[in-house]
Amino acid sequence: MSVWDIARRPPAEQFAVWHDVICRAFVPLTPTRTAVDARGFPARVETRELGTVNRARIDSQPQLTAHGPREVARSDGEYVFVNLQLSGHCHVRHRVGSDDVDAVVAPGQFVVLDTTAPYHLRFDEPWRMLSFRVPHRGLGGRPRPALLGRAVDGGSGTGHVVATLVQALWRMDDDDGTPGAGAADDLERSFTAAVAALLGAGDDEPGHAALRAAVLRHVAAELGDPGLSVASVARRFAVSPRTLHAAFAEHDTTFAAAVRTMRLQRCARALRDPAETATVTAIAARHGYLDPSAFSRAFRREFGIAPRDVRRG
Repeated sequence: MSVWDIARRPPAEQFAVWHDVICRAFVPLTPTRTAVDARGFPARVETRELGTVNRARIDSQPQLTAHGPREVARSDGEYVFVNLQLSGHCHVRHRVGSDDVDAVVAPGQFVVLDTTAPYHLRFDEPWRMLSFRVPHRGLGGRPRPALLGRAVDGGSGTGHVVATLVQALWRMDDDDGTPGAGAADDLERSFTAAVAALLGAGDDEPGHAALRAAVLRHVAAELGDPGLSVASVARRFAVSPRTLHAAFAEHDTTFAAAVRTMRLQRCARALRDPAETATVTAIAARHGYLDPSAFSRAFRREFGIAPRDVRRG
């Protein structure tokens, strides 16, 4: 995690420091002040890594910010930014193909920007946003142009999935501390899957698909938590339990059944592993089954054999 609190610098130095910070934290950018304030240019940037995804929270002042042809040429790597507006408005102009796309992004909306093309951002008031940087390779290649540079509603469809994931993944560190490496990989893949679904989406259905994929990856990383439930996962992803159930409604299995099957399959693999030295009870507890009798009954229903017989076989 890195934090740059520019307000702590002398006022005369603050804007120059801001210019340096945003280039280091994001990609080459050229800011221009649109208001002169005797108090300087107070701003703050905090960044947190999540695998190859760079998460950032930005608080800043009125300005123009350019990622023009010169900045594009100086960029190291190909990325998209998912910028969720928290306060203030962002006026966007983004070159998409041979055209310029213009949009105004209001609080609760977000915009996707492609760093391989020029874009310009204008802020006419103090503003705050969450900005997630995703490599093109994490999306499976260059993003489709349909939604680039446009304001996306964070309240419905795939846009809702992406917006809630942005907020939940940012709060994750505040609530639970930094995730372990395996969990971080799963959460990174969940977010990039949702963004990829957004950029290829034509209706609301991919939103549920992206949420389901994200939830399953989270569950796979947290199978040892006996408190794993619809309520706890819905809180993690900042969606309602009803929305979570809806994400599984078009499939043959419910959320609870998916969790049970994943746990039992993990246990079965461990029991078949000749290098595994833990007891059956310990293996069950490791995957969220604290009651040995309940585990044995569930295992028999799933596989038609007792856990101990799998180990003996």
